[in-house]
Amino acid sequence: MAKKKSEKEVVTDEASTNKVILFFKNETIHFVLGLVLVIFSVYLLLALSSFFFTGAADQSIIDAGNSQELASVNNHVKNYAGSRGAQLASYLINDCFGVSSFFILVFLAVTGLKLMRVRNFRLWKWFIGCTLLLVWFSVFFGFVLMEHYKDSFIYFGGMHGYNVSIWLISQVGVPGVWMILLVSAICFLIYLSARTIIWLRKILSLGFIKRKEKESVEALGEEEEAEQPEFTNPQPQTVEFSVKKTFKQDIPAQQPAMEVAPPVHDNFMVEEPAPAEALDMTFSKTADDVMVSPPIPEGPAFEVATPVGDDDESYQGPEVEPYNPQLDLENYRYPTLELMKKYDNNEPTINMEEQKANKDRIINTLRSFGIEISSIKATVGPTVTLYEITPEQGVRISKIRGLEDDIALSLSALGIRIIAPIPGKGTIGIEVPNSNPKIVSMQSIIGSKKFQESSYDLPIALGKTITNEVFMVDLCKMPHVLVAGATGQGKSVGLNAIITSLLYKKHPSELKFVLVDPKKVEFSIYSVIEHHFLAKLPDGEEAIITDVTKVVQTLNSICVEMDSRYDLLKKAHVRNIKEYNEKFINRKLNPEKGHKFMPYIVVIIDEFGDLIMTAGKEVELPIARIAQLARAIGIHMVIATQRPTTNIITGTIKANFPARVAFRVSSMMDSRTILDRPGANQLIGRGDMLFLQGADPIRVQCAFVDTPEVEDITKYIARQQGYPTAFFLPEYVNEDASSDLGDVDMGRLDPLFSDAARLIVIHQQGSTSLIQRKFAIGYNRAGRIMDQLEKAGIVGPSEGSKARQVMCLDENDLEMRLNNLM
Repeated sequence: MAKKKSEKEVVTDEASTNKVILFFKNETIHFVLGLVLVIFSVYLLLALSSFFFTGAADQSIIDAGNSQELASVNNHVKNYAGSRGAQLASYLINDCFGVSSFFILVFLAVTGLKLMRVRNFRLWKWFIGCTLLLVWFSVFFGFVLMEHYKDSFIYFGGMHGYNVSIWLISQVGVPGVWMILLVSAICFLIYLSARTIIWLRKILSLGFIKRKEKESVEALGEEEEAEQPEFTNPQPQTVEFSVKKTFKQDIPAQQPAMEVAPPVHDNFMVEEPAPAEALDMTFSKTADDVMVSPPIPEGPAFEVATPVGDDDESYQGPEVEPYNPQLDLENYRYPTLELMKKYDNNEPTINMEEQKANKDRIINTLRSFGIEISSIKATVGPTVTLYEITPEQGVRISKIRGLEDDIALSLSALGIRIIAPIPGKGTIGIEVPNSNPKIVSMQSIIGSKKFQESSYDLPIALGKTITNEVFMVDLCKMPHVLVAGATGQGKSVGLNAIITSLLYKKHPSELKFVLVDPKKVEFSIYSVIEHHFLAKLPDGEEAIITDVTKVVQTLNSICVEMDSRYDLLKKAHVRNIKEYNEKFINRKLNPEKGHKFMPYIVVIIDEFGDLIMTAGKEVELPIARIAQLARAIGIHMVIATQRPTTNIITGTIKANFPARVAFRVSSMMDSRTILDRPGANQLIGRGDMLFLQGADPIRVQCAFVDTPEVEDITKYIARQQGYPTAFFLPEYVNEDASSDLGDVDMGRLDPLFSDAARLIVIHQQGSTSLIQRKFAIGYNRAGRIMDQLEKAGIVGPSEGSKARQVMCLDENDLEMRLNNLM
């Protein structure tokens, strides 16, 4: 019985503890506590401010009076906050920290606003800042106004500042105290903003330059006084220009020594794999290449005015410093290489026995069909070796191309691919899989010099080529990618490699992802970086889009974003997002006119075939529109499918996706659908792929990035400070959907109806997303409020992607309409 009783007591204690926790987590309790703190900070402000005017009269009363006298009605205290306010002010200012005690009420007010959810302050940063300022100013005033303590009723540094100053002077002297105050002030400014370092460098460099100029002017004056000619005969300054002649010269390619006479195997060579960082060619600069620029004549500066938009005709930024889009997350740290797994066997090794055996089989197979070759060489890659053969004169290339299956049979290979001829070379290539393939790790790609020093706007590192070189592309120049491959051939790993490359190179302010995952499991690993890199609909619960209906709505929303961005580019008189952002950073565009910094948006859709089968044209049409127009405004798409059939990859899709990535597919027809040629059906799988952008495909071994590596990267990012919410896409209203306002019940208006109406009239913008942002409510509730506003005649009907027309001219007109409703 005793045991049962103790268990009940434990359960009761746990229940009471949970109730206490829930009580303090209650939003209403938070609001009430915050309101109390804000009101107390106002009361404290009144007491401290009044102390400067009434402190002299109240000092004798506070010092001599007891608690009963101060509690009486006739206490003769003149402080506006009463006797308790006078006591509190006297204690904080004179007995503690002096006038810097105002920072206490600042922190109290910030904490109260945070609890009330009026503003989303970072309390720890405000606490550190207010504490440091409280102590620093107390010591500063105590040190500077030390003699003032004898003759005034106000101790500007408080007793804390006075005592600390006395101790510091005894330890380091007066100059040492000044140095401590200066260094600590500079360190605090650096803590607040890293720009302090830039300002200090400018100040120091400016002083150095002025000193140099002064010395130069003085030296020049002395020289002019020493050498004064009797007269001067100015001669016109002659500048000779050298005309740089450019001759077209053919640089012969370095060819190995080749013997035509048999036996052929004497000419066989194996090339070592070229390092990824090696340069293709080295140029030497000669004296003839040096250009002499004419001196710029002195005189009044001549400026050419650049036309700007009507909205920004005379706009100059409020600050001299350029706008920094990364300032909101200035402490963000990019992922490190240690988060990725390093493989020991990721570099290809040359097995001479294997290479010689394959060479002999190729020669014998071709000879058995009457084809002689003059030379053969091999280039060893991570998973495939390229054999380049030079046939004898008179041999038809088509004859060699037709022997693909026979050569594969002789080599006992999984599948070979013949390139006849190799573009830019007079040879024929035969790609043979290695018996011992090597893993191309993502760590080796990200850590390569080529990737680290890349200047691409959206760099994507896919893997290594057959010559063991890092293969990178710029998504901005592609500008959209179509990815296809059978199940289990590396398609998902390829998508992870694309995302990982961008995460390692871009700041959250510069890039946002829209991830569509019908399978619901491929992209779920990226959900933790929602507040850093993901974009979604305002009413979307999850940033990873898995619902087909949400996919259609999201794609249409991206079209709205595309149209609004083009409007901004038109106003700014620029042609692309790069020019626009550069103009905005240099503060040549007015944010009050709607201009803003625009991040790149990358839309990645997995299992596109499943979307086409379920939604059809509803998905295909917005994708085609985005692919046709979105390149200039920084929206790019990556679409993946495991069924590259003609009913999924239609002609409209293919026409607008010039860049293709093909992993191994099951049939030649699928290869022709994705690449317009065979080849993808002859790949060996496990990340072996063909990249096509232009005339000829490039064979690449895709970099391998495992799921645990992606988890570590996303957790590293998620642990850092992010934005309050994900990047919200604009709302989309279907133009064809007829809104039936007969169902709107005006007798049960939303509690926010009046406030939303005033908001709409003040901004003169009938937008559902505006109501969402200002009142922090969901899309559905904001839509119902907008329907009620429309039925009340405050806003007009929906106009598709445009904002609704506001029917009320001012607040007086609105009040009349609201009174008629009540």
